[in-house]
Amino acid sequence: MLKEKEDEAISFVSEVCWHYYVNGMTQAEIGKSLGVTRLRVNQAIQKAKALGMVKVQIESPFLPRVEMQNALRETLGLEQVLIAPANRDNYDFHTPVGAALASFLSRHLETAGWRRIGVSWGMTLQCAIAHMARQECPDLEIISMIGGTTKGAVFNSFGIASGFAERLGASYSLLAAPIFLSEGIDREAFLGQEIFREHLGKFGTLDAAILTASDISARSYLVSSGLPSQAHAEQLVELGAIGDVVGRFLDAEGRNVSNDLDDRTIGITLETLAAIPEKILVAAGPHKVNVIRAAAKRGLMSMLVTDDVTAELLLRDA
Repeated sequence: MLKEKEDEAISFVSEVCWHYYVNGMTQAEIGKSLGVTRLRVNQAIQKAKALGMVKVQIESPFLPRVEMQNALRETLGLEQVLIAPANRDNYDFHTPVGAALASFLSRHLETAGWRRIGVSWGMTLQCAIAHMARQECPDLEIISMIGGTTKGAVFNSFGIASGFAERLGASYSLLAAPIFLSEGIDREAFLGQEIFREHLGKFGTLDAAILTASDISARSYLVSSGLPSQAHAEQLVELGAIGDVVGRFLDAEGRNVSNDLDDRTIGITLETLAAIPEKILVAAGPHKVNVIRAAAKRGLMSMLVTDDVTAELLLRDA
């Protein structure tokens, strides 16, 4: 654990130095980009000098990852990319990126000024919660952006919203509805209830959104536990769907795949999601490359948190 924290600290110092010495950014610009104070940027630069990292060039084993982050940011047209190193011998596409998100949020929340954060669901976000240090953010509200399933997994939308709130000392609001309405239920009448009108109205006031993405396979929690039937998954594939974001299925170009499920989905719309100022997509794994690219084309993320295995595939296939 101590070694991981040391590596994380040196990684941060390396990134600061890259922006300062190579990209020519000011300390204030770096602080804004990384979500830290100018003082912390200055301290990182001084630490780099003391460690002998800053000479004619920056010497650090983390620089290839910083270069990859910049390349992927430009390729996908994003504001920021964070790449976690994966264990290639025992590959886990949840834990490293979850831990990277936890580290980023712990820093960013100090200066971001967020009042409302929307969250989706998934094991990756559960991993992030497990790695987060406790903070006190009494003015922050965590808002679930999608309905849930009847299965009580901790990474269901209900568990994720309450889990983030507990770690951050924040309040939370749950969308206490199924992610898909049963056939025959009047959607307008259902969502017209006051409890849902109030919750759905908060989507337009979100400062940030934390998202996951999935493909259409048994590895997807939505496909394995949320879809009404396997027939729906087969139909989605036939219609060109390659994955989902917040329960909305996309084709390879990021367009909605319309079928009866889309009209029955309870949660934030892609149009509302795209308008949120900061959108952090947390996703890794070779099976998610296509849906990550589709989400970028649709403008559903401003920041990507992924691992180096996935980043290499995204860059190779660009």
